[in-house]
Amino acid sequence: MVSRQAAGQWLALVTPAGGTLPAGGATDAPDREAERRRRELSHAAAATIGASLDVVDTAQTLVDLLVPLFADLATVDLAEQVLVGDEPPEFAASGDVRLRRIAAARSADIPAEKLLAVGEAVPPVRDNALMRPLMEGRPVVVPDISTLRTTLPVDPEALQAFVPPGARSSVAVPLYARGLILGCVTVWRSDRLPAFGDGDAALLEDVVTRTALGVDNARRYTREHRSVLALQRSLLPHSALDLGAAETAGVYQPAGGGVGVGGDWYDVIPLPSLRVAFVVGDVVGHGLDATAAMARLRTAVQTLADLDLDPGELLTHLDDLVLGFSAERAAGAGRSELAVLGATCLYAVYDPVAGRLTAASAGHPPPVVRCARGESFTVEMAPGPPLGVGGMPFEVAELDVSPGSTLAFFTDGLVENRVRDVEEGTAALRDCLAVSAATAGLTLDETCRHVLGSLVPEVPGDDVALLLAQVRRHPPGRVATWEFEAELSQVARAREGVAGQLSDWQLDDLAFVTELVVSELVTNAIRYAGGPVGLRLMLDEVLVCEVSDPSSTQPRLRRARDTDEGGRGLFLVAQLADRWGCRFTGQGKTIWTEQAVGAPPREDGASR
Repeated sequence: MVSRQAAGQWLALVTPAGGTLPAGGATDAPDREAERRRRELSHAAAATIGASLDVVDTAQTLVDLLVPLFADLATVDLAEQVLVGDEPPEFAASGDVRLRRIAAARSADIPAEKLLAVGEAVPPVRDNALMRPLMEGRPVVVPDISTLRTTLPVDPEALQAFVPPGARSSVAVPLYARGLILGCVTVWRSDRLPAFGDGDAALLEDVVTRTALGVDNARRYTREHRSVLALQRSLLPHSALDLGAAETAGVYQPAGGGVGVGGDWYDVIPLPSLRVAFVVGDVVGHGLDATAAMARLRTAVQTLADLDLDPGELLTHLDDLVLGFSAERAAGAGRSELAVLGATCLYAVYDPVAGRLTAASAGHPPPVVRCARGESFTVEMAPGPPLGVGGMPFEVAELDVSPGSTLAFFTDGLVENRVRDVEEGTAALRDCLAVSAATAGLTLDETCRHVLGSLVPEVPGDDVALLLAQVRRHPPGRVATWEFEAELSQVARAREGVAGQLSDWQLDDLAFVTELVVSELVTNAIRYAGGPVGLRLMLDEVLVCEVSDPSSTQPRLRRARDTDEGGRGLFLVAQLADRWGCRFTGQGKTIWTEQAVGAPPREDGASR
């Protein structure tokens, strides 16, 4: 946006000694000096109007330029659709177009007690001979203001909102750009200045034409910005989630100052065995390309998370995928901008049974933890290179997290700006989280807004994504574990242990199916993997059954033929369980199943 001071400097160059521009109607052949000054005013308008991508700023720059040197009062009225980026409807004779005053400037020679204020809607005016040229895109010159009182079909009281007292003459010029009438610019003169003439109307039409292009550019930018922002936010998860492992709240703030929407994102992904994954990432750049690249990355992370990979391995696969995007771009087979813009990502998994956070970073800032007691610290981890570099490992960090702690995942726009570096911003984030912990009554979403309001300037230079997660510990009374030797006689013991535990949990109706699932999985583990074989039951909204063995062989579901003596166990498990899957660990693999049981009450008596 061009400042008023800059506009004033231009006006000082074009203002004659008397303090006003010569009137175009003073003579049929204005002298060359007057014409030169009008041209300079037109050049000043070209230099100061249209530098902003904000509709209101552009309109206000125009009226500030015109008053008091060209007119005593100037107003800009725009169709309401233009303010939100849409195309205005056609100006109809019925006056269906709704205008709203968005800018005004006046000198002390014209009072404004009853005039329409900025922000108010303009009452519709029916078609008449005076207004018809304006609706057709032509200027309207009123040398004698008394004409309006007889030609405008408005009652005298309502007319006071249109016609300022003390006005002598007026010119109205439509804001016409690319075949669209966006609104109207109206200027008024008092007795202090000569009445408007055709030369003034031609000059104003030239200036308004430039303004109309600036307003239309701002309108189109508003439309594109709104569309990209809607796309960005539609790709993010719900701002607040309440899962068994954690309660989460997130917020996304696009950059201001015309920079627009970028590629920052966050995600919360429920994982098997009651775990949850937290993801935050940043595609460098802004606009639709960055948003599209973010969408591809987020989809890839969700797909890889479904494979139940550890954080370091997941980022390795994601890095390979970004390298593939770069190869597509180099070959001209894709439109990915990732190779040029770069991307970072942090992937963390929280296990509520163990109370452990496992995380890896691809060039992304580490999370901040606010303990339940109130103190805050930054997780110590060694971030790997940004995505797309290739050939480098991603180191995994592990951390025991106490129940009730809040994890803060964020992008660099939250902690880094022109006046502070990342270290200073991260320290400010830790202090802000510690202060919010001491503030009673703040919800997690309110804490998110508090952090954003405290650390992000009013017009942020970069977009910001912030995800807060308050973790819970799974009650030990709803977890049961066993370990068996590699002997088939242990299968009966496993069934007995499961039946007894389900009876204690008052889930006898699930005993038959669960015993059958456990029998098949434990038998397969003993036969094909050896011992020891681990068995674990976990109760939440689902009953989770896990069988672990030291083998790294991937189990495969297949349909047995009628003549086969075996091969039906895993197929039977898949039919009986709601979900099942396999994940690999450092000690072998774990096969898990889930059965829905409803929502049991929490041990602390609170409901979820």
